[in-house]
Amino acid sequence: MIKAVIFDLDNTLMDFMKMKSMSVDAAINGMIEAGLDIDFSDSKNKIYEIYEQKGFEYQEVFDDFIKNECGFLENKFLAAAIVSYRKIKDATMVLYPNVNSTLIKLSKFGLKLGVLTDAPSREAWIRLYSVSMHHLFDAVVTLEDTGQRKPSPEPFIKISKLLNEEYENILMVGDWPERDVIGAKQLNMKTAFAKYGDMFKTKHSGADYDLNDISEIIEIINND
Repeated sequence: MIKAVIFDLDNTLMDFMKMKSMSVDAAINGMIEAGLDIDFSDSKNKIYEIYEQKGFEYQEVFDDFIKNECGFLENKFLAAAIVSYRKIKDATMVLYPNVNSTLIKLSKFGLKLGVLTDAPSREAWIRLYSVSMHHLFDAVVTLEDTGQRKPSPEPFIKISKLLNEEYENILMVGDWPERDVIGAKQLNMKTAFAKYGDMFKTKHSGADYDLNDISEIIEIINND
């Protein structure tokens, strides 16, 4: 019987990649307006190459980009990028449809709710507060809490202990099968693939359930 539901954060509860893309676009335009002679499309590719090498949470991506373009760090361009990025980031950090209503219904069912993310603690909590979800969860586990990324069992073990529930009574919901589904299944948790947030066009998730909308969790609970 499902007694707790754990959610990944980015691309499961909120549309992280849309926010990231629009924010990077704004940063590039900000640098161009500040006088940096760069091509928009080429610059976006270069910035995403840095993210792919150092992770999407890398905080000095624009520092590296400007150094590569100019040969040194020009703070005028850096300031333009950071300010432009933050303005759009704050405006585009939104939840997927039906997230709030689904979480409230699950809570009313008496289920424990958790967030399990590979994001750094500060960034994870900023996102939760930005979309007013910080009060909805019984436990939040971030990268710093175990030092291990999914699918390592350690983060799953940690949040299970915080929720005080047996593995087989937990449903893990996430958009990345290789991390969220595999990590949860190795501990015999039930799994749901957030297909609506999938960035990789996954055909076979390996999860117990595939979700086209987060609200479908309600039916899973009712039928459990």
